[in-house]
Amino acid sequence: MYPALTVADRFASEPDEVLFVGTPNGLEARLVPEAGVEFMGLPAAGFDRARPWTLITSSLRLAASTVTAWRWLGQRRPDVVIGFGGYVSIPVGFAAVLRRVPLILHEQNSVPGLANKTLSRWARAVAATYTESARLFVHADRVVVTGNPVRPAVMHADRARGRSALGLPDGALVLLVFGGSRGARHLNSTIVSLRDRLLAVPELYIIHVAGAAEADTVRAALEAAGGDADGRWRVLGYLDDMGSALAASDLVVARAGATSIAEITALGIPAVLVPYPYATDDHQTKNAGAVVAHGGAELVADDELGQERFGDVVLSLLCDADRRANMATASRALGRPDAAQRVADLARRAAAGTTHFNTSEDSVG
Repeated sequence: MYPALTVADRFASEPDEVLFVGTPNGLEARLVPEAGVEFMGLPAAGFDRARPWTLITSSLRLAASTVTAWRWLGQRRPDVVIGFGGYVSIPVGFAAVLRRVPLILHEQNSVPGLANKTLSRWARAVAATYTESARLFVHADRVVVTGNPVRPAVMHADRARGRSALGLPDGALVLLVFGGSRGARHLNSTIVSLRDRLLAVPELYIIHVAGAAEADTVRAALEAAGGDADGRWRVLGYLDDMGSALAASDLVVARAGATSIAEITALGIPAVLVPYPYATDDHQTKNAGAVVAHGGAELVADDELGQERFGDVVLSLLCDADRRANMATASRALGRPDAAQRVADLARRAAAGTTHFNTSEDSVG
């Protein structure tokens, strides 16, 4: 959702007329209007494989939403449609094809989702985060590597301001732990189990974003393990200003979601990435692979969390400033701070009638 909102905000600031279509009950229904961008809700959902009959209801819902989107496009007459994946992209994308409106797709992950794989047959171009994604699309020659758009609030984050906002000492060594908006129970419990080893590191402060549903449980577990060491371990349910927390950090331990990796590499923060093991096609492991291969992160599998290696990796990095500095340089080299502008430029070229995108130095076709 955040990459789409970042690109929408880029167009709105031009200024261009922007309509953001999302699910009516999703997070975007609140955040998009708050950002000053027009929002319209469109029902769309996948089916539950454990309940095959839901394929019928979800298909009927998608068909009805396609008709609705077709009517909207007829009324609004957009110059271009950009799809960011997710089920809501399917009816809007199909409606764009039927209305002959240029369609651009953006793929965050290394492994394309169902919506983007399906719609890519008719898209003018696919903006990808990873070069390796190209071979997974029907038309590899239409894939352009743009990177994953990162929110301006993250891009403009500053280490000193971040530490001040979080009340952290200037000379502190800061570890940031987070598992995504819903938290990560296995990661949360394992990091708490390392409490004594971590707090033995001089001047270490831990910012632990446990997720709203997990925060109370994590606080109780931390207290049972010995407490927060006079505020050196701070458990939060949610953090609005993730950019400041990232900028303030010396090391991050996190899942390997596409948005998390984009933000981590944009700021060049060394990381220990623990991919979510049940992600579709194990795409989080593949997401992390590119950062690890370039030396910007260490990867620990979820089933290794209970083993000594996880703690050893985290502790060794906390105690090795030179290695963290090298990792930071490698991570920053992978970041694409201009990704939102690249996606916007691609969309403008499509709206202007340009159909050949392989002249770009970032084309992989």
